[in-house]
Amino acid sequence: MPNFSMRDSENRHRSIYLLPNAFTTAALFAGFYAVVQAMNDRFEVAAIAIFVAMVLDGMDGRVARLTNTQSAFGEQYDSLSDMTSFGVAPALVMYEWILNDLGRWGWLAAFVYVAGAALRLARFNTNIAVVDKRYFQGLPSPAAAALVAGFVWLAVDNKLPIHDSLMAWVAFTLTMYAGITMVSNAPFFSGKSFALGRSVPFWGILLVVAVFVFVSSDPPVVLFGLFVLYGLSGWVMWAWRWNRARRLTQERRGHSS
Repeated sequence: MPNFSMRDSENRHRSIYLLPNAFTTAALFAGFYAVVQAMNDRFEVAAIAIFVAMVLDGMDGRVARLTNTQSAFGEQYDSLSDMTSFGVAPALVMYEWILNDLGRWGWLAAFVYVAGAALRLARFNTNIAVVDKRYFQGLPSPAAAALVAGFVWLAVDNKLPIHDSLMAWVAFTLTMYAGITMVSNAPFFSGKSFALGRSVPFWGILLVVAVFVFVSSDPPVVLFGLFVLYGLSGWVMWAWRWNRARRLTQERRGHSS
């Protein structure tokens, strides 16, 4: 007798579902739109489009899990979309905006970012079954894109107290930092422990409302500030783990001597 449960599982694995892949397509479009707007010197719109891609990218996986429509096709499509929206698009936006003023150093920094995003996504796809679900290994590409896009957004709005002669080199440093941190081993909190389908107390809804109000008060400043803190949090966690491991090693040596 045929095993229908195994067949259903195999069909689900090969299937293409409309709803989660529609969000992925929208995220891909937002990333492509950011590149087009950067080519038209509309850098603020380009930066906002990258943040829109982040929101859409965060929704596709959760929608797939909530509706039980995960598929291998969706996973691969999501990775390709991430490479465009959070790898190529931020690097090109930053390069078109100011890195091209640095000549070869500018496009080298942009390439380091793109290569870091590609390597980070490849490592994530191959290690997805063996890593701690609570933490990302290296800065996730959407957060790296938020660092770059947030910097561009702030600078275009003239909210960065940086002299024009230094702006290109600050952008160079930030782009290099984001690219290198993506391929580091620093642990960054993933947020996957929060389940959308789980009931929450009333204050949880109030907290969500407070976050929306806080972000809407000054989106470029708040978003960039939050992602700067997140972009540093992995190194803080790494230093704390390293210090704890060093103290435990010293204590063991003290007990054994």
